[in-house]
Amino acid sequence: MKASKVVSPAEAAALIKDGDSITTSGFVGIGVPDELLAAVEERFIETGHPRDLSLVFAAGQGDGKERGLNRLGHEGLLKRVVGGHWGLIPKVAKLATEGKIEGWNLPQGVISQLYRDIAAGKPGMLSKVGLETFVDPRQGGGAINDISIKPQVELMNIGGEEVLFYPSQKLTVALLRGTTADEAGNVTMEREALTIDNLAQAMAVHNAGGVVIVQVERVARAGSLPARDVHIPGILVDAIVVAKPENHVQTYSTAFSQAFTNRIRPPLGEIPAMPLDARKVIARRCAFELPVNGVVNLGIGMPEGVASVAAEEGLLEHLTLTAEPGVIGGQPASGLDFGAAVNTDAVIPQNNQFDFYDGGGLDMTCLGLAQADAAGNVNVSRFGPRLAGAGGFINISQNARAVVFAGTFTAQGLDVHINEDGCEIRQEGRSRKFLEHVEQISFSGKRAARLGQPVLYVTERCVFELTPTGLHLIEIAPGVDLERDILNLMEVRPIVDEVALMDPRIFRIGEMGLRTDLLHLDLPDRIALDPSMGQLFLNFEKLRIRTQEEIDLVGRLVAEVCVAHGKPVDVVVNYDGFRIDEALESSWAEMVNDLTTRHYRTVSRYSGSAFMRMKLGEVFPDARTHIFETSAQAQSYIGSDGT
Repeated sequence: MKASKVVSPAEAAALIKDGDSITTSGFVGIGVPDELLAAVEERFIETGHPRDLSLVFAAGQGDGKERGLNRLGHEGLLKRVVGGHWGLIPKVAKLATEGKIEGWNLPQGVISQLYRDIAAGKPGMLSKVGLETFVDPRQGGGAINDISIKPQVELMNIGGEEVLFYPSQKLTVALLRGTTADEAGNVTMEREALTIDNLAQAMAVHNAGGVVIVQVERVARAGSLPARDVHIPGILVDAIVVAKPENHVQTYSTAFSQAFTNRIRPPLGEIPAMPLDARKVIARRCAFELPVNGVVNLGIGMPEGVASVAAEEGLLEHLTLTAEPGVIGGQPASGLDFGAAVNTDAVIPQNNQFDFYDGGGLDMTCLGLAQADAAGNVNVSRFGPRLAGAGGFINISQNARAVVFAGTFTAQGLDVHINEDGCEIRQEGRSRKFLEHVEQISFSGKRAARLGQPVLYVTERCVFELTPTGLHLIEIAPGVDLERDILNLMEVRPIVDEVALMDPRIFRIGEMGLRTDLLHLDLPDRIALDPSMGQLFLNFEKLRIRTQEEIDLVGRLVAEVCVAHGKPVDVVVNYDGFRIDEALESSWAEMVNDLTTRHYRTVSRYSGSAFMRMKLGEVFPDARTHIFETSAQAQSYIGSDGT
């Protein structure tokens, strides 16, 4: 029989040599090998070794204090770090911002995918992720300080298109985590909330001739584990360490939950509803953008609340929520549980999730908003000496079909009171978020506008939309003063013309009825026929059209009413607050023109918005004289027999 691979934490730490290049597993507080990291830290403090290590990690791994990669935050232990999200590892981030180590911030998804390419012996990977952001070599190449001079990304032109080349990293040690290992080193992950990149990292290090060490809860007899449950084959594993329970919690917030293993489905309401505060107001407004039957990513922080609102509104079964470490479906958790989820459809490796994201699989993403500027650029990664890191933000924001950024309008000391009358700013935040120029470009507004990507910026008091000429203020909360509470707090004035009120339901206790809105359950009630007068009334007020299927549904329901009537009808259409994605305008016009040809005698349309009347004139150029400001004017036109 082969000898057992089980060793003590101290013996595992002794396998790491000075100058090694290590990679670690984990996402926030999930799957972090704290027993191994603690052993490395203890050995360094006692002996001064290992030292001058290089560290490569994808997702942030820490609690913002002492755990996770913070254990490696000692001067002399680290020499060089390449990582995705730094905000949870302030001890390591401080070494980088003070120039005591070399440091680079690269997109989390890129690092995650690089593990596979390293395993396959490839020189690196090509990607458009990072173009026109701080990762682009023309904007710093992701370097955190002046001593970080070795390029980690190169700009190339392939087939007439700009792409970025990310060279493979040298990896000699992997510190990973699973649940059960047998004596031969086969590792399962049945009690872990995520699988992350463990297999790819193990392959990358093993194939380079390095050392793979895995922390587990328990050890089983060799050959006793079900083969299909093994995530890391024993052929890749050099050593196994059994962790103390306190160094092997499921997340940094939850010691263990069967719901996070996705082996049971908890009762409804397991994750409590949010209190009605500024955070919930923002989450509620973002939820209005959720695509029915679509796939959505929710980022860490403020966007986490969108999952809670979707659950509250009964929408979870009508869309698929995801999180970047590999969660598909269900309801993502928040706080230091972030990355875990309950009632999921699947949990896949992180690198595969980013393949899906980068390839355009997301219909929408909701991400945090730390700073924005007049061009629509967003910064979430660097604020003076404070290094947060971009994490998966660049991959996700750059490739989702639609983006919603979520955050309070100001920060640090903001006190907002929410009531049925709207939003009351009791104390303004000391830090402004809407600047002339962001400190670092994590998201390129110019690139998004050029490519036609729909982008919204949602705060507790107003909503902006990205246009080719910059930010356009489109909504304001009830109770908010435009000049005092918005424009005077922005370094550059946005485009301001017609500004609508945010939906008042957002500020009221109780469900908003969003399920009815998004599923168009009330659409039949929006179509009313007066048979005696031969008049059809279409109430499209605040109707949102996002898909061809929704256009087809409207056309079918209107046609059914007209066919049943049996004669041409006069039509009055309310377009107040109507919204349709620009790419669908021609399809909407085709549907309406077909109805007009087959069933209508005369048509008048009205909207209180001059902008909407202008748009209607563009969509229906032959009917410009039949587009009115009020219902009475539109009705009067019909009453005058259309002449």
